[in-house]
Amino acid sequence: MAIIERIQAEISGHPIVLFMKGTPQFPMCGFSSRTVGALREAGADMATLHSVNVLEDPEVRANLPRVSNWPTFPQLFINGELIGGCDITMELFESGELARMVAETQQA
Repeated sequence: MAIIERIQAEISGHPIVLFMKGTPQFPMCGFSSRTVGALREAGADMATLHSVNVLEDPEVRANLPRVSNWPTFPQLFINGELIGGCDITMELFESGELARMVAETQQA
C-alpha cells in the first residue's frame, strides 16, 4: 500500500487519530504532551484513542504534511477532518468545543 493510501486509511479508519511524536503514554515533545492532555481532559477514551508515532514511522512523518497541508506535529483528526495542531487543539479545549467534538465521536 502506498504511503499516502496508508495515511488516508489511518485517518478514515478511526474517529479520533493523533499523529504525534511518541505515544499518549509517553509523549516525546511538549506539544504532543499538551495535545494528549487536552484530549484526556476533554473526555477522550485514552484506551481507544488511535495514535501514530511519527518518530517510529519516517515515511508517515515525511508525507503526512502533503496529505493534510499542515507542516507540524502533532496533527489531530476527528471524523476524518484535520482539526489542527497543539495550539488549535488547546483553543478548542479551552472553549469547551473539543469536549463536544470528542463526545460526539464516542456516541456515534
